[in-house]
Amino acid sequence: VQLQASGGGLVQPGGSLRLSCAASGFTLHYYTIGWFRQAPGKEREWVSCISSRDGSPNYADFVRGRFTISRDNAKNTVYLQMNSLKPEDTAVYYCAARSSSVWSYYAENYDYWGHGTLVTVSS
Repeated sequence: VQLQASGGGLVQPGGSLRLSCAASGFTLHYYTIGWFRQAPGKEREWVSCISSRDGSPNYADFVRGRFTISRDNAKNTVYLQMNSLKPEDTAVYYCAARSSSVWSYYAENYDYWGHGTLVTVSS
């Protein structure tokens, strides 16, 4: 069972990036997938998740309206489209999977984690 996050990079404020979370060894849409981030010197925080039951999304207030989570079942991949990026969005972004269909904001409720991908928002 593996998750691989990718798509990070350097982007200017106001720019966009799309992160991908690809799964191998399991069928991703049977799991609720969450995105978390950790900025230097800060705690890991929940960003968004998408339910395995109906694909419904949820977002932290600080990204609502700017980020969109989605999944492509055929590609076994979940995406995080990030628009209107701000310097405070700079962090390592992680995707994680939990077997429950219920959203969770807590990292300890997720069963599988991928390595992170670094997003840097700077001019």
